[in-house]
Amino acid sequence: MEASFEITLQIVVTVLAGISSQVIATYLKLPSIVLLLLIGILLGGDGIGLLHPHSLGSGLEVIVSLATAIILFEGGLKLDLQELSRVSLSLQLLVTLGTLITLVGGSMAAHWLGEFPWNIAFLYASIVVVTGPTVIGPLLKQINVDRQVATLLEGEGVLIDPVGAILAFVVLDTILNGDTDPFKAIMGLVMRLGVGASIGGLGGYLMSWIFKRANALSFELKNLVVLAMLWGLFTLAQMIRTESGVMTTVIAGVVFANSSVPEERLLRSFKNQLTILSVSVLFILLAADLSIASVLALGWGSLFTVLVLMFVVRPINILLCTWNSNLNWRQKLFLSWVAPRGIVSASVASLFAILLTQRGVNGGDSIKALVFLTIIMTVFCQGLTAGWIVKWLRITSKDATGALIVGCNPLSLLIARFFQERGEEVVIIDTDPQCFPQAEAQNLRVIASSALDTEVLEEAGIASMGTFVAMTNNGEVNFVLAQRAAEEFSPPRVLAVFPRDPQAANSANSKVNQAFVSDLPIKTWNEYLNDGRVKLGTTTLNEAEFASQQEHIQDKIRAGELVPLLIERDERLQIMIANQTWEIGDRIIYLLYDSRPNLLKRLSGASQSTPLSLEKLSEVEEVPLAKFAQLSATEAAK
Repeated sequence: MEASFEITLQIVVTVLAGISSQVIATYLKLPSIVLLLLIGILLGGDGIGLLHPHSLGSGLEVIVSLATAIILFEGGLKLDLQELSRVSLSLQLLVTLGTLITLVGGSMAAHWLGEFPWNIAFLYASIVVVTGPTVIGPLLKQINVDRQVATLLEGEGVLIDPVGAILAFVVLDTILNGDTDPFKAIMGLVMRLGVGASIGGLGGYLMSWIFKRANALSFELKNLVVLAMLWGLFTLAQMIRTESGVMTTVIAGVVFANSSVPEERLLRSFKNQLTILSVSVLFILLAADLSIASVLALGWGSLFTVLVLMFVVRPINILLCTWNSNLNWRQKLFLSWVAPRGIVSASVASLFAILLTQRGVNGGDSIKALVFLTIIMTVFCQGLTAGWIVKWLRITSKDATGALIVGCNPLSLLIARFFQERGEEVVIIDTDPQCFPQAEAQNLRVIASSALDTEVLEEAGIASMGTFVAMTNNGEVNFVLAQRAAEEFSPPRVLAVFPRDPQAANSANSKVNQAFVSDLPIKTWNEYLNDGRVKLGTTTLNEAEFASQQEHIQDKIRAGELVPLLIERDERLQIMIANQTWEIGDRIIYLLYDSRPNLLKRLSGASQSTPLSLEKLSEVEEVPLAKFAQLSATEAAK
């Protein structure tokens, strides 16, 4: 068989296997890297022998380099500087102090448990300091963890990749040249990071400038121009200072993404497709080139080395780097568990094995085997359990608590009181200070500004809030505010009080939900609250009269006599949405119109020390006999 056809066959089989793995993983809802590793090993020399990556020669190194450049650039595109600023200190510590902790802890474990010499142990630790966006990104999409944790993991994965890769090359250079001067090693690291960041920053700005002003070019051609420039910048950095190209690609992506480039969404889509292809090809090739015999020959010491890295070094890393952060113990525990290694570790280890063997240094194959053992264990253990752990810790985006309320009025103050009494954070934003004294009397935080300002929303802590609701007296303004909040920050629950406008509702899709009931006359109900013409009630939907209870309550809603405010389900309190599907066991908190002023006249403005009083109201609990049998005395007493 001709050599050219053999290479063609290798590439075609690799692409088919990689894309097939992605498709199957999507259907099975598994991390794609799990199937990529399994299928790669199956097709390799220790499997059915269909793939032989070594037949590509130096072309394998070229494929790894250019594909890694695409992957890291796409990772940089995903980094939002505004989001990163909210976890900036923890992220800085993870990339600096965290790298040092993993380097020292990993090398000690590899030396004392894996019985590797110190130079090889340090080289192993320098390779596995990285996590990797190729694994973290798809995993976060699948498990839907809360935004703050996701931002920190994504930022760590993207930024630590170039730092770790450059650190690994500095350690390798020290081993091969026998120069143990720490000053030279540190200067080599700083020089590579500096050269890479400078070229990446200038190149990213130039890319964005061309993208904004080259109106004569079609969008498809603009995408290819960016790709060509990316590879050009990567190669230029490599020529000036070896291994500085990885930092160049990340910084170029970050600068480009934060330059307000028009139609950037379409470029992201194009780069995401290239990244999926690159990851698929790289993992299949590198896994196929892995010798299972070399992994099994490592022994129990290497297995314990990886376990120490997962269960000791990583938790210490997170504990120290997030010590003064606002993360809770659940978030920190999840961060301690999730640190899967990805394509950068695999590609660097494969390259180092070749270089060490060529220079006659023992340990090349062993270090590659240990790195792949680390990848396999972290990906399988953490990737397959992350979704379950997120649910167990209740840190999915749907589990986020707290409420950001736009509009300071009697109804919004009442809603705020309920969240406040459950110990959840509440922030109110309004430009009209009329109700501020009442809010401050209840120890509610109020920001006197416009919710159209994204900086104000960030100051209010929207990134960590579970609910955003716009409930001023102007329905059209409410919808615009909620839609913008959904697009800019994507809170788990976005609601607004707005008129029943089919066109507006359809354009929002599922991002903005109509709060309480359809077309709520909020100004009228605020007047009712001010005048005391309301009763505050609660009812629990039971199995025996479930259908009849719903019908009775809906009748009162349609008559304009009742507004369901909140729903409690599984011990979680949420604002009612207009098209809410009720379930047996739901507890509904509502306002009932009463034409006679009563003691609830100052309900929404009560002092914070006075707990809200809820009662079962006969107007709701006692359903007319004409519809169905009256509830038993026992049920009514519950």
